[in-house]
Formats: sequence, structure tokens, C-alpha cells
Amino acid sequence: NKKTIQGMASSTRRTDILSLIHLRSDGRRPHEIRHMSCHLGALPSTTACGSALPTSACSGSSLVTMGLTQVLCVVKGPCDVGRRSDELPDRAMLEVNMQTAPFAPPGDRRNVNPTTDRRLIEQSHLLQRALSASILLYLYPKCKISITVMVLADDGGRLEASINAATLALIDAGIPLKDMVCACSAGRWNAGGVDEIVVDLNRREIQAATGTGGGGGGGGGGTSDTIYLPVATMPQRGTIVLSQCESRLSGGAEALSLVLDAAMGGCQTVMEIMAAAVRAHGVGLSRAKEGRARVMLNEW
Repeated sequence: NKKTIQGMASSTRRTDILSLIHLRSDGRRPHEIRHMSCHLGALPSTTACGSALPTSACSGSSLVTMGLTQVLCVVKGPCDVGRRSDELPDRAMLEVNMQTAPFAPPGDRRNVNPTTDRRLIEQSHLLQRALSASILLYLYPKCKISITVMVLADDGGRLEASINAATLALIDAGIPLKDMVCACSAGRWNAGGVDEIVVDLNRREIQAATGTGGGGGGGGGGTSDTIYLPVATMPQRGTIVLSQCESRLSGGAEALSLVLDAAMGGCQTVMEIMAAAVRAHGVGLSRAKEGRARVMLNEW
């Protein structure tokens, strides 16, 4: 009868309805990335930053949003190295510092110390390794390039968003690169007896795949049918500069190849969005130089 149908409809969850039409919890298709926006020059180069960011004027900055994850990146340099013992005679020293705002992770307002937190230290090393493959460090011997990443909102995939933001900030600073470093994640788990590969996992999906809090770069509490694989590539060269997987994967090399191909496809999509943002930023600078730029003020 009518009451029974209404009771069944009310008891049906939204996730169950989305799974029936093969959509994810946020309404995306399996190979669809989250909404991504990029903004170069988020901070003026003459602005002195606060204690959370470099204390002197920044050379380049960017603000990247991937779904509900938002990351601000600031680049300083090339500049002189503070201590003579830290100088490298044949290349520049790359210094990466990754931090999270106290309000970034949902439900956890603790102030995390970036110098002692294991996940932040590990992701700072991964970020440094990925960017070192693209930056032409040999052009700046005995110099230092400082990159500071501040995670403003964390809904999963903060490492991938940080890599994309750092790449755009380096471009804004005018530091030469071999290629843009673009990052995206892919995952696979057994849903209803069917293996499904998804791209650009959010916090809930990372928790389902690894059993962690969604920050990435740690854990491994998933089963043999779950996997979370963040990947960073240089798409125009077809080179993988970062790939980290700490979950067991059944199916051997073929299953890993499918997930890796899905992640590389997501990196290609991210590269197109980042390239469009760089072109738009360049057009804006060209118009400003010619005196034809439009100045828009925010209404408060």
C-alpha cells in the first residue's frame, strides 16, 4: 500500500540510490575527478606573510581547490642560503614545509606541529621528491628555494592538491620546470561483489580503502580488495615521479596496472585544468601590461 511504499522510500539511504545507478557517494562517475579550481598569484608578491608562511615577500603563490580540499602554497626564492654549510655547489637546495590549519580536518581542531607530526613530515618529503624531478635546480647553484604549503581544508587528497598547488606557485614565481607536475589518486575496492576503480578519492572513500583518516600517506587498514594509490606525473613527458601504495592488492601486476592507468588519466585531466589556469593568468598579466586589465572589487 501507500504507507509501505513511503516507509521503504524513507528507509532507503542516498548512498544506496547512488550505488544502484553506479554513482559514487558525492554523485560522481567512477572516472570523474572532483570540481577543481586554480588561482595563481593568490598573494601579492610584496606582501609580508605571517608566522605560518614565509616571513619575507613571496615570489609566487597559488590557491588550489579540489572538491572540499583547499590548499594555499607560497614560494620564496631563489635566495641565499642562511648557512654556508647548507649550500650545494652544483644545484639549488629545495626546502619544503607542509602545514595544516587547525580547522582543516573535519571534527578535529587540534593544532598539529609540522616538525613532529609523522604524516606531515612524510608528505613534505614526498612533495620535495616529486618537485625535484621537474625543477631545473642546476640553474641556481648555492641558492635556496623555499616552498610552504598550508592545507586550509582537508576532505581527502591533500597530498595531491599540495603537489598541484606547488607546481602552480613555482610557475607564478617564474622558476623554470621541465614539465608541470600533476597529481591525482585512484582506488579500487570490492563493492557488492564487483571490483570498481575510481579516480580522485575523497575523505570517505579513502577511509573505506585504507581505514585511515583520509590524510593520505599512511595507514593500510583496508582488505585485499581495497587500494588507495596517489600518483604524480609529468603528463607531457609521460613520466611518473611519485607513486605510493601501502595497501594490499589482489590480482597482481595486472590489477595494479589498471589502477595506475586510471590515476594517470586523472593526472591528464588535472593537467588540462592547470594549463588553462596558467594561460588565463598569462592573458591577465598581458592585458595589465597593456593597460587593458579589468579590476573587480569584492562587495563586502
